[in-house]
Amino acid sequence: MSQIQPSQKIGKIYQNTVPTSQSVKGGMLKILWQFLTTDNEREPKKQLGPFHTDASIYNTPPATGLRITWMGHSSLIIEIDGKRILTDPVWGPRASFSSFVGPKRFFPAPLPLVQLPELDVIILSHDHYDHLDYPTIKQLAGSNVPIVCSVGVGPIIEKWGVSKSRITELDWGNTATIGNLSLTATPARHFSGRGITNRNQTLWSSWVIKGNQHNIFFGADSGWFPGFKDIGDAFGPFDLTMLEIGAYGAGWPDIHMGPDHATNAHLALRGKVMMPIHWGTFNLALHPWREPVELFIQQADQKKITSFLPKPGLPTEVSGSLNSEWWV
Repeated sequence: MSQIQPSQKIGKIYQNTVPTSQSVKGGMLKILWQFLTTDNEREPKKQLGPFHTDASIYNTPPATGLRITWMGHSSLIIEIDGKRILTDPVWGPRASFSSFVGPKRFFPAPLPLVQLPELDVIILSHDHYDHLDYPTIKQLAGSNVPIVCSVGVGPIIEKWGVSKSRITELDWGNTATIGNLSLTATPARHFSGRGITNRNQTLWSSWVIKGNQHNIFFGADSGWFPGFKDIGDAFGPFDLTMLEIGAYGAGWPDIHMGPDHATNAHLALRGKVMMPIHWGTFNLALHPWREPVELFIQQADQKKITSFLPKPGLPTEVSGSLNSEWWV
């Protein structure tokens, strides 16, 4: 079994496990010009949905023991072996420091925060705006749901009103237990920082989520790196992997995967079913908004990967191949 090593720092700065460029290839001005001049359909031309979650479904446990509700991007309600998890909740209208500028959601979250079912734990993978949303956390601050997060994220949400007693910070290789559920932070190839002066001073993580019947992987944000095989060797095989397929290119090939590398990561992890996440919700790159899922379907077919593509907001049991084609 491979050993998952804890994170490493140089001074205050967390390091990836392999050399990783976080600079824009080609220069920021070139990328900005491409953003301004591209004729790609980077946002839907017509309103998507409406998508709506029938919260009464949560009164009936999933027959398979594993049910997913995709709220868009990397926000998921995961029901696994009697426990209910919320990942990287972003309910705000923009993935931004401001409510007036920055990437805007393509569709509202299908379920209002006040209608969330009872949760057992919230996972926060890292501190980027499209994964850690101030207005959402402020609204959740009054609850008593435990929060498990990467090292360094805890003090951020504590400042936003979350009680310190609710927060468990994990380094890579460390595990938190919620009843019969174990949550293990594992490496990812990414970066962190909510401004230009604090880059990489908090940790970024992927997550192994193991119940008494199911074992799943929440990849959050990551570029391709050999560590996926190490994670698969140590914790796999996985009944379901949830891996990012969007926001690739745009000069940052090391920190996002895209469909080709994401499907390779699924195979390295020894996954059985793959759900693509981190697409179809925010305009974060130069590619057309549908391109990630179109390429993913091609890659999954070529590599004989069982894909899971539920409709946003629809609680869906993981019981084999599914393609809702909601984006068509």
